[in-house]
Amino acid sequence: MKTVFLKNRRVIAEVMQAVTAAAALVMSFVLRFDTTLWRTYQHMLFESLPLLVAVKIVVFRGFGLRDVAWRDIGFSDLMRIAAANAAASGLAAVALRLAIGPAFPRSLYLLDFFVCLTLLVAVRAAVKLLLDRHPVEAAKSARRVLIYGAGKTGVAILDEIRAHASIGCEVVGFLDDDCSKRSMRAHGVRVLGGRFELPAVVRRHRVEEILLVLPAASGDQLTGILEQCRAAGVSVKRVPALLERIGPRVLVKQIREVRLEDLLERPRTRWEGDDLQEHLSGRIVLVTGAGGSIGSELCRQIARHRPQALIGFDQAEGALYQIEQELREWYPALAFFPAVGSIQNRRRLDELFREHHPQSVYHAAAYKQVPLMEAHLFEAVENNVLGTRNLAHAASEHGADEFVLISSDKAVRPVGVMGATKRVAEMICQAEHSGSTRFLAVRFGNVLGSSGSVIPNFRRQIEAGGPVTVTHPDMQRYFMTIPEAAELVLQSASMGSGGEIFVLEMGEPVRILDLARKMVLLSGLRPDIDIRIVFSGTRPGEKLFEEVRALEENTSTTAHAQIRVFSGPAPPPVSLWRTLDALERATGERDTPQVVSYLQNLVPGYKPSAVALREAQAYRGQAVGV
Repeated sequence: MKTVFLKNRRVIAEVMQAVTAAAALVMSFVLRFDTTLWRTYQHMLFESLPLLVAVKIVVFRGFGLRDVAWRDIGFSDLMRIAAANAAASGLAAVALRLAIGPAFPRSLYLLDFFVCLTLLVAVRAAVKLLLDRHPVEAAKSARRVLIYGAGKTGVAILDEIRAHASIGCEVVGFLDDDCSKRSMRAHGVRVLGGRFELPAVVRRHRVEEILLVLPAASGDQLTGILEQCRAAGVSVKRVPALLERIGPRVLVKQIREVRLEDLLERPRTRWEGDDLQEHLSGRIVLVTGAGGSIGSELCRQIARHRPQALIGFDQAEGALYQIEQELREWYPALAFFPAVGSIQNRRRLDELFREHHPQSVYHAAAYKQVPLMEAHLFEAVENNVLGTRNLAHAASEHGADEFVLISSDKAVRPVGVMGATKRVAEMICQAEHSGSTRFLAVRFGNVLGSSGSVIPNFRRQIEAGGPVTVTHPDMQRYFMTIPEAAELVLQSASMGSGGEIFVLEMGEPVRILDLARKMVLLSGLRPDIDIRIVFSGTRPGEKLFEEVRALEENTSTTAHAQIRVFSGPAPPPVSLWRTLDALERATGERDTPQVVSYLQNLVPGYKPSAVALREAQAYRGQAVGV
C-alpha cells in the first residue's frame, strides 16, 4: 500500500486537496446554519462548490502543495499550507462575490479558511502516521534502544528509525546531559535522564543498545559515556558528525560502532577551498609506496580530483594489487597504472618517468618501523636516503613540476636510524629545490591504524586475551587519522612554492597508556581487570616525547589552520651531494663506523643506539665471513 501511495503521491495529493476543499465548504455551511440548511442556502452551496474547489486546486498547485512531503512535513511546510490556504480563500471570496453576489454570507469566507486549514493539516498528519506505523511483527522483535542526545540530530535519528522499520529498532527514550531537557518529550519520546542515570534507565526499560548522537562531544565525554555503557552491560553505536554523513545516504545507515578516533581529541576541520581540484585535475601524478597506508589513501583522494593519470609505484605487489582493484571499482574512468619496482633502482625510475612523464610526485615509500630500522642500518640508508635521492634526481631530470616528500616528526632531533634517515631525506629536498622542480616536505606524527603502528598490535593482543604491552607509562605520541593526514599533505602541496618543510597540526599528544586503556574499553572489556597492561621498557631508537619542529627552526602560519610551515637553513647542495656519495660507498662496503659518522655529520646531534651499532657490526661480520 505504501509503495502505491508514494508512487502516485502527486495525483493522490491533488485529489485529497480537492476533497478536503469541498468538505471544508460543506462543513462551514453546516456550522454556520446549525445543521439546518434552507433551500436557498442549499442551492447556494451546490452553486459555489465547483467554483471554490477549482480556485483552490489552482492556487494549491501554484504553491506546490502537491509536492510537500507527507512523511517529513515540518514547520516550514505548515507555513506554506497556511499561506496557500489564505491565498486560495481570498481568491475564492472574490470569485464567489462576482458569481453569486452579496447574498453569499461573509462569515462563511473566514469559517471556510479555518476549517479547510484544519482539515489539510489533519489529513497530512493522518497520512504521516499511516506511513510511519511499525508493523506489529517488527515491533515484537525490535531491539530496544536509547538515543543519547536529544538535540536536532537525535530527533532526526528517531524519525529515520521510525521510517525504516526494517532495521528492527524501537526507541524507548532519550538520554541527554542537558538538565533543561529532562522529562521533555520529542515526537512523543521522553528524555529519561543523563549519563549518571544511564545504568538505571537501561535496567528499567530493558535497553539492548545505545545510539550516541553527540556530534560535538569531546573524547573525554565519549570515554565517560562508554564506561557507563560497559558498566550497564549494553552495546553502543555512534552516529557520525554531520561532516561525515554528507552524501546521498540515509542517515540511519551511518550508525556504526564507536571507533578509537572518536575517543581521541582530534577535532576535524575541513578546508572549504577548491585548491585541490585546481591543483590535481588533469595532471599526471606518481605516488610511491602506493600500497602502504598513506600512499594508498593519497591514491584514493587524488583519484577523486580527476587527474589525467595516476601511477602507483611499490615493490610490494600484493598491496599494489589491492589498491589497483579498489580504484578500478570505485573510479572506473581513472587511468591508473600500477608499477612494480624499488626506488633504490635508478634505472627502473628512469623507465617509469620516460613512460609516464609524471608532473607531480608524492613520495611515501620508506622504511618507517623504528625498532626494526635500528637493526637494519644499511637498509634504512639505502631506501630512505639513497632511494629518495634517486627519485629526486629522476624527478628533476625528467622535468616534474613538483616533488612532495612524506616525512615524519621523528626527523626532529632524531635518536634513531629511521628519524635520522628521514631528516636527510628532507635535506635532499631542500638541496634539490635549486632547479625548476618544486621540492617540499610534509612532517606529521603517527596515523591511526597504519601498518606497523601500535594500534594493530594492541588489537591483536586484546583479541588474544592480553596482556597489552606498553613500553613506558609516560610515553606520548601525536596521532591523526589516515584520511586527514593524506588530505593535509595534498593541501600542503597545493600551497607550497618550493623549499618548505610543512608541519601538520597534530593537536595534543596522546599517552600510549591511555590509548591502550581506551582500546580495551572499546573491546567491551575492563582495563587492568579483564585485560592486563604491562610495561616492556623503551625500545632502541625511541623517545618518550616526539617533537614536530626543532628549536632553531622558524615557524609561520599558512591559510590553512592545520598546516604550518618551517624554514630552517638549507644545506649547501655541493657539500650534501659529496657526503651522500661517500655515505653510499660506506653503505655498500658495510662500513658501520663510516655510515654512522656520515649520518652524524649530516644530522648533528644524532647518536646511534647500541643496538644499531651491534646489529650493524654483526651484519658486517657475516658479510665478511661469506
